[in-house]
Amino acid sequence: MPIIVIPDFFKRIFLNLFKKKRHIKLGLYGPPNGGKTTLANKICKDWTGEELGSVSKIPHETREVQIKEKVDLKFKGRELTFKLIDTPGIATKIDYEDFLKFGMKKNDAKKRAKEATQGVIEAIRWLDDMDCVVIVLDATINPYSQVNITIIGNLAARKIPVLIVANKIDLHKADIKRIEAAFPQYEVVGISAKFGKNIEEFYESLFRLAKKKKG
Repeated sequence: MPIIVIPDFFKRIFLNLFKKKRHIKLGLYGPPNGGKTTLANKICKDWTGEELGSVSKIPHETREVQIKEKVDLKFKGRELTFKLIDTPGIATKIDYEDFLKFGMKKNDAKKRAKEATQGVIEAIRWLDDMDCVVIVLDATINPYSQVNITIIGNLAARKIPVLIVANKIDLHKADIKRIEAAFPQYEVVGISAKFGKNIEEFYESLFRLAKKKKG
């Protein structure tokens, strides 16, 4: 039988393809100002040393999908490698007048509204590429909203595993039980992405989520 010799160049291509397949595509989804980018920054800072994006009190600060190609999470003797995708906030209606309340000029507000609308479309398009999704909700806000139900429905239809993060538990009005009651079919973990509170429990939950990843 003849011996087949594979050149090093092709070996590297095959190895790279194999490595890429092993990286779970983990998406952060949710309504605007829930803390998705704050959580993305915390994850990236902890495991890569660099933040991913800017945050603001003005809604729709993140208006384009932001990606960290490789995050190596090493926690309690276990390792998890994933591609982190931070998506723009999902909204059913984006009105430029809402931005005027934050002191933005009319032209800037209109531009932000247009970019935010495109961002929502882009975020929805990315859903089909996700292996797992973390939904980030503001724990001080009623979770029974059309936006949240729409996001959950889209993920359920695609059979994508979900972890729900009840963010901002450092605030007095935070109510994790209300989020648990709204979505009893999913694991809910309460954290403060801003202050890193309960972040270890979140990392534990990521390992459980990864085991359920979409095949």
